[in-house]
Formats: sequence, C-alpha cells, structure tokens
Amino acid sequence: MSNNRIVSGMRPTGKLHLGHYHGVLSNWLELQKNFQCFFFAADWHSLTTEYANTDGIKESIREMVLDWLAFGIDPEQSVIFEQSQVPQHAELNLILGMITPVSWLERNPTYKEMQENLTTKDLSTFGFLGYPVLMASDIILYKAARVPVGQDQVPHLEITREIARRFNHLYQPVFPEPAALLTETPKVLGLDGRKMSKSYNNAIFLSEDADTTRKKVLSMVTDTQRIYKKDPGEPDRCVAFNLHSLYVPQEKRDEIVVACRSAQLGCVDCKKILADCMVETLAPFRAKREELAADEGLVDNVLAEGSKKAEVVARETMNEVRAALKV
Repeated sequence: MSNNRIVSGMRPTGKLHLGHYHGVLSNWLELQKNFQCFFFAADWHSLTTEYANTDGIKESIREMVLDWLAFGIDPEQSVIFEQSQVPQHAELNLILGMITPVSWLERNPTYKEMQENLTTKDLSTFGFLGYPVLMASDIILYKAARVPVGQDQVPHLEITREIARRFNHLYQPVFPEPAALLTETPKVLGLDGRKMSKSYNNAIFLSEDADTTRKKVLSMVTDTQRIYKKDPGEPDRCVAFNLHSLYVPQEKRDEIVVACRSAQLGCVDCKKILADCMVETLAPFRAKREELAADEGLVDNVLAEGSKKAEVVARETMNEVRAALKV
C-alpha cells in the first residue's frame, strides 16, 4: 500500500501571515516537487470552533488560496481542493466515528488545552471532541503514505494511525498507516514576542502593503533590557532579531550583532534594516498576488477542478471501505 502521496490541509482563517509561510507554505513548495500532493482548505474543521460564526469562511478560503497560488502552490502539480466539496470526507468521518473509542479522543493533548485557552467559545461539542476522527478521515481517505508535521504534531498523527489500524483489524486491510514526514518549522514571533497569530493581533500578513509592513516592524519589541541607545544590546533577547534570521543575509546579521552589542547601532535603525529586507523579499509574491486577485473566478475554478480530482480518489477508497464493511 506504499505510495508517493501526501495530504495536508489548512483551516481557512483569511489572509496568511509570516508564521503560515515559514511554518507550512515553504514546506509545501518543496513537497510538491517530489510528491503527489493533496492540499485542502479545511472548512469543515473551521466549524469545530467557529460553528456559531460562519459568515467569513468562504471569503477566508478565497484569501488563503490566493496566498497559496501566489507563493507557487501549483494546481498543475498538486491537487488543491475544498474539504466540504468532497462528500466522502464526511462519510468516512461518520464511519470511523463508529469505531473510535472516546478515551482516545479525550487523551488528545490539545483537547483540554484549547478548551482552557479559547474561553470565549463553547467547545463542549461532539464535533470538537471528535475532530481527530475528521482529521484521520482527511488523511487516510487518500491513503497518504506520509503527512508533513512538526515534532509537536506527531501525537496527533498517532491517533490517525491507531484509527487506521483499528479499521484494518476489525474488517480488512484498506488503509496504510501514514508516517510522519518531519518538517523543520522556524519559530516565528509576533510583534509582541508571543507566537505570531491573527488572534493575538501581532501578525505581519504576507499580502499587506510595504508601508504597513514597515510600520509594524518599527513597532516590534526589541531588547527590553536595553533602555538607551548608548546601552549595549543583546540580539538573543531581541524579539525583532528573531525575524532577522529569516530575512536578513548572514553577512549583514553578523555586522548587526557586533554593532548592537557595542551600542553602535540603535534598535530603530536595526529594525529599518529588517523592514527593508522583508519588503524586498516579499515584493515578488505581493505583485503576483495582486495580479491573481484581479481574476475573480480563479480561486473558485481551481478549487472546483481540484475537488473533482480529489473526489475520484476518495470515491475509489470509499468503494473499498463499503466492501470491507459489507454494506
């Protein structure tokens, strides 16, 4: 049952920020060169936490997929689709839900963590508890051999492997147990030093204009122990320097480290260097995105064609599942 297939999805939260690019998109770009990739907008997953506020999901999908396309996720190389437009995701989710022990779901490491952190939402729902089953359905529906994950996501993938194993044991072998394809994910800090997140209002968005990016960079927290420009600084304590490693060339970073520690370079001038490098790096993407956004039907067409391709594979799998279940 081995193959060269990869499945990965992203919840539609609107325009993407730097954390999305360095954490997911940059890996996708490399993966599509060597694997048969299925990349999907996980709109059913959005309902696990946003079931009471669905107005913006469709527009968020459009904005997110525009970012994918502008960065080079290619519908000619990869299958780009919308989860809810392939009904077999929901069908398999229902079937797997019948065989998944509740105890497996309750031990999910993010279940209680998200309930504690998202206190403004009622997450005491069947759908939220069971989202790992839906995640398993998304993956094994396409018989993915590998799933790109960071080290912290390996426990989530193990639930998928257990569910696939249980189905194969109860009925007959249908699903491969997908392996983790560990990916390097740089830690991207937001303007305030916390993890970059739209919900924290500390994000730099990939598609915003250059002036907005510069203003945000100049507002970033630096070395909080450096009170005056004449005081020596320490890049390792500087929030903004976290982004230097992603956008400023190594030779220039080496100069900045020396100048900062000897108080020859102030934080404002240092952040201006970062802003210039960031704007220059993102300029081609932003120009491409603006060009693609002018075609109002582009995203709908890409998703429609991708969903058709995905459904062909999904239907074949569900034929095997029904045969195994004898229903």
